[in-house]
Amino acid sequence: MIDVKLILEKPDYVVAALKKKNWDFDPKAIQSLSAERLSLLKEVETVKAEQNKLSSSVPALKKEGKDLKPIFARVKELGAANKENEARLAEVEAKLKAELEVLPNLPDDDLVGGGKENNTPIYSYGKKPDFAGFTPKNHVELCESLGLIDYKRAAKISGTGTWIYTGLGAQLEWALLNYFISSHLADGYTMILPPHLLNYQSGYTAGQFPKFSEDVFWLADTDPKKFILPTAETALVNIHRDEILSLDELPKKYFAYTPCYRKEAGSYRTEERGMIRGYQFDKVEMVQYTTEEGSDAAFEEMVKKAQKLLEGLGLCYQLDKLAAGDCSHSMARTYDIEVWIPSMGIYKEVSSVSNARDYQARRGMIRYKGEDGKTHFCHTLNGSGLATSRVYPAMIEQFQQADGSFLIPEVLRPYMGGLEVIKPIKK
Repeated sequence: MIDVKLILEKPDYVVAALKKKNWDFDPKAIQSLSAERLSLLKEVETVKAEQNKLSSSVPALKKEGKDLKPIFARVKELGAANKENEARLAEVEAKLKAELEVLPNLPDDDLVGGGKENNTPIYSYGKKPDFAGFTPKNHVELCESLGLIDYKRAAKISGTGTWIYTGLGAQLEWALLNYFISSHLADGYTMILPPHLLNYQSGYTAGQFPKFSEDVFWLADTDPKKFILPTAETALVNIHRDEILSLDELPKKYFAYTPCYRKEAGSYRTEERGMIRGYQFDKVEMVQYTTEEGSDAAFEEMVKKAQKLLEGLGLCYQLDKLAAGDCSHSMARTYDIEVWIPSMGIYKEVSSVSNARDYQARRGMIRYKGEDGKTHFCHTLNGSGLATSRVYPAMIEQFQQADGSFLIPEVLRPYMGGLEVIKPIKK
């Protein structure tokens, strides 16, 4: 949530910043509601002060034998007036909250405006594979010929947009996850296995609700109503909701493995075939809680961690700095890490590392006590480390061999019982 004080003090700045996210914003409603709120608050506090003054005078007047009926009558009269003011104040505050909670996060000042067309590649790693002497296959063909994935039976038991990892395919998926997990543990992150069913406040704090409440899978028979997490970030950024952390606790570094559940799966377009986009996929997610001063360093660290995972696998990828309009609703800045998919001739995102600044913390009242003794909002950051549903097909395609086999990246072999090559089970 954007700080209302910033909107009141620098409305033109906020309007221009949100314009970069393609969001037309008129601050007049918030300015009007804020002014009314302040007026009502002063009136309520003035009346309460008068009530308290009158009430405190009662013992002395009683001792003097004075008639207390006029005092009690006035206190009652003031209480009735304040009841109306307090009801109106609650109404105004609810309206103000409704105006604020739908606004996206402000993009960082250095981001250009616009959408995907203005994203900027800032780094690339590795060479695109040269399949000299043979025609490479796409990952769907390879996964089927290697006996790694069963798409047909997945469609039978679940529907389109799903798949079944089988045999060595399941082991390979688990090897990837273990490789990611081992790396995060080595870097001092605390492992979390969160619940997959979350309450509304969790989605609200993450910034997904109320605007995107229809984008998740809801369970109709729970009271209160719950939804299935779309990513572990939604759970991890709520761990310290409504808490005040001490300065020496920060930064807090967490990661979690969960399946992720996406309401909108891929289309039948060629670029979304197979595992590229589905209703369910596996991901290891990183989240940090930091001070304002430590926020930028944490962002750079998380980007490098995601890069290191891909480089360990030996995969060709590129790093993109997203334009403001392509950053998600809750994020101030995002770098995407995109892996090369040879059969598609394009890079596809396998990790987004984002900084929400204090946007999520304001929604979830996540704070820390600073050196100045004052309470400040934490900064929250998240990043995929990594999602397997695109790493897997990119890896299969980039490391396919002329005889149709797959050369397992060296870092995964310890998790595969030392196996180096997976050979086709059928021609």
